[in-house]
Amino acid sequence: MFLSVLNRELRIAARSPGEWLQPLCFLLIVMTLFPLGIGPSPMLLASLAPALIWITALMAVLLSVDRLFRDDFEDGTLEQLVLSSGPLWLNSLAKVGAHWLFTGLPIVCLSPFLCIMMNLSSQWMPKIALSLLLGTPVLSLLAALGGALTVGLRQGSALLPIIIMPLMIPVLILATQAIASPAAGEAYFLWLAALLSFSLTFLPLAIAASLKVAVGR
Repeated sequence: MFLSVLNRELRIAARSPGEWLQPLCFLLIVMTLFPLGIGPSPMLLASLAPALIWITALMAVLLSVDRLFRDDFEDGTLEQLVLSSGPLWLNSLAKVGAHWLFTGLPIVCLSPFLCIMMNLSSQWMPKIALSLLLGTPVLSLLAALGGALTVGLRQGSALLPIIIMPLMIPVLILATQAIASPAAGEAYFLWLAALLSFSLTFLPLAIAASLKVAVGR
């Protein structure tokens, strides 16, 4: 059931490239505008780069998650998913995994290009890529939780950032400190890995419970 849901979500995303290209275009546009607005100072850009990359990545994830469950809720597919024989938390994890493959993974792949745009040396690239690889799945899971909580609400898209942003702040802090701290960077990466493990264990269960409430089951 997990593979069938994942395959379905990947096929839907492949047929609608605009939905997953929009957050990536947003990321590139914002990262292009920052150097123009801040100025060409290499030292200033390098000092702000980790936070800027992570803030724009966070916003890109939020842009792409609103329709994660909403379309299925409106056409009745979500109710069928809740009533199916497979575990709902596993099916929810499949949907989040597909979302990350089309949103989080491209951001990770774009990280070397973002480093070049922000005038960072090559030694920063592995740390930024690793932080995004560990952190963006957590962002996708948290955003999916917000989407599940607001899927049945008429103004759910307006409430989504208010609900999810406070939960994403620890990820943002850990990731930026892992990049910027030369001495304690490994410890922050371990905390990010622990947070990812915790999120993969418990957040799918919370998403499944929220979806059951949303469809009234």
